[in-house]
Amino acid sequence: MNLLLDMKTILITLVVGHLFTVILISAYRSQYPKDHIVNTFFAAKCVQASAWFFLVLRGGLPDFLTISLSNSLLFVGASLEAVSLLKLQKAFTLRTKKIYILLTVANIIGFHFIIFMDNVESLRIAFASIGTSATIIFPAYYMLREKNFSLLMRIMGSLYFLVIVSLIGRAITALQSHNTIGIFTPGIYQTFSFLSLYLVMILGNTGFVLLSKEKADHELLRVASYDDLTGILNRRTFILRAKQSLQAYAMKKKPISLMLFDIDQFKTINDTYGHDAGDQVLQDLTNRIHKQLGPNDLFGRYGGDEFSILLPGIDEAESSAYAERIRQSLDGASIGEFPVTYAISLGVITVIPDSNTQLETLYTLSDKALYAAKKNGRNCVVRSQANQSKDTA
Repeated sequence: MNLLLDMKTILITLVVGHLFTVILISAYRSQYPKDHIVNTFFAAKCVQASAWFFLVLRGGLPDFLTISLSNSLLFVGASLEAVSLLKLQKAFTLRTKKIYILLTVANIIGFHFIIFMDNVESLRIAFASIGTSATIIFPAYYMLREKNFSLLMRIMGSLYFLVIVSLIGRAITALQSHNTIGIFTPGIYQTFSFLSLYLVMILGNTGFVLLSKEKADHELLRVASYDDLTGILNRRTFILRAKQSLQAYAMKKKPISLMLFDIDQFKTINDTYGHDAGDQVLQDLTNRIHKQLGPNDLFGRYGGDEFSILLPGIDEAESSAYAERIRQSLDGASIGEFPVTYAISLGVITVIPDSNTQLETLYTLSDKALYAAKKNGRNCVVRSQANQSKDTA
């Protein structure tokens, strides 16, 4: 079977592949012109398409010009693509920026040093392969390093490392070969070189799109799950997760506690100092409470100044102490910009849930306890004394 492919065909395919990506990204950029991640990837594809186009012109233009321009552009394009992937992972810092500037300049200078000093194609191939490997190793490393990254991200990182290994193998093969080899020398080496480059293009283009989609999905999930002002769980998500926790602890036959609280005289704060002051109070409250929460505790905003905390595995005595500790930490709390102090009142209930325990019932009981705390003078904790086995059935 003949595996030799026409060089011009493969080069034109690479150009067309990058151009299609450029066209699709252009359509996206028209709606989101300030998306710096997409803009960086767009620039990478434009540069890479230009690089392969110059290689198509090899033979019609002087070899020195096509070799110099195409490889310089490929180094720049690879760096821009790596930077876009790092930005997507939120791993692009000022230090990383400096590294990539230096790396790109070093790759271009080193490649031209070979051209001027000893213009051997095998050396150029080896240097370009090692330089490209160094460029893409950072995003590949970050994709595999973070434990909370998705399966897609880890697969992408593994594939990039596979590309790095193949590039290093390509460099070693080029240096050890006794025959003259090159990407323009007809043979099996040429065929597999361009096929690997074609696969790298598919990996970069498809991978970026999939990772961008995953990032967008995560952002949508965050917006749908968390309160915009305070950053804690919104009511819908809190209720959903609290019900799941109730079911889990019903199977374990272990206690679970629910605290419901709001800010004393919050309407007065809003009326006196304005809603900006009220918003700052809400943010200050959530920041202070966050520091006291355990890893399994759920903290959500029910609406307005009403909040709830679910304490899985916490019994009556522990939850009472927990609630009192939170109350004391907020007693007379203040925010810097406004002369405002605030406190909270809390209602607490503890049950050992069973299959019939309803979150709505626990909420009603803790709300009654909260109302009693208000009647008792505010800034206190009241525990629901309802018959649990009866009221939660």
